[in-house]
Amino acid sequence: MLDPEAQIIDLQARLAYQDDALLKLSDVLARQQQQIDQLTRAVSKLGEQWHSLRLESGAEQALDADEKPPHY
Repeated sequence: MLDPEAQIIDLQARLAYQDDALLKLSDVLARQQQQIDQLTRAVSKLGEQWHSLRLESGAEQALDADEKPPHY
């Protein structure tokens, strides 16, 4: 069994490693959130562009419930 002083030193070392790991994980999480935000904006912009193109092409014409799409 380790003496109390050795145990304290061991615990301090473990705490230092855990603090470092926590900081690294926090940095990774912040970068990932930035990427998610960028991707969300990009998908939203693409959706708006797609919707705009569909409106311009007249593809937004509603089909009747009984009408089959042209590919049938």
